[in-house]
Amino acid sequence: MSGMEAARRPTRIGVTGHINLTADTAVLVGTALRELLAAYRPEELVGVSCLAAGADTIFAKAVLAHGGRLEVVLPAADYRDRKVAPEHGAAFDRLAGHAASVRVMPHAQAGRAAYQDANAAMLAGCDLLVAVWDGQPPADRGGTAAVVADAHALALPVVVVWPDGARRT
Repeated sequence: MSGMEAARRPTRIGVTGHINLTADTAVLVGTALRELLAAYRPEELVGVSCLAAGADTIFAKAVLAHGGRLEVVLPAADYRDRKVAPEHGAAFDRLAGHAASVRVMPHAQAGRAAYQDANAAMLAGCDLLVAVWDGQPPADRGGTAAVVADAHALALPVVVVWPDGARRT
């Protein structure tokens, strides 16, 4: 690959983060993510998200607003019907509809194994992980801290976004 080809290769940025952000924190995180993504040329940016409520959705919106390409990884075939809360449904459907691709992991039902597989698939294709994370240890294997640990194990660079004043509900 020549230097010119390498320069044109898209930067693939995955996201992990908390679902339970306060409304004020969602605004702070959105601003921080837009500032982070501004360093990338829109045509060279691919954002990879599982479209969970909270950080994943805020990141997906920021990627699309910046003009980047959104790729979605869903944990299971029933994820939309069983796990997306009614108040998140319209945003989920809009973002999935604007995605360049939607990959569904080979699980019929959402659960721990499906979430771990979706996170692994997201990490496998990325150059960088953005973690909207308060720095707390993992509550379980599927949590934000666990995904950050997995990224470190893969030697994947991680940028933690947790603006001053950010809080979880």
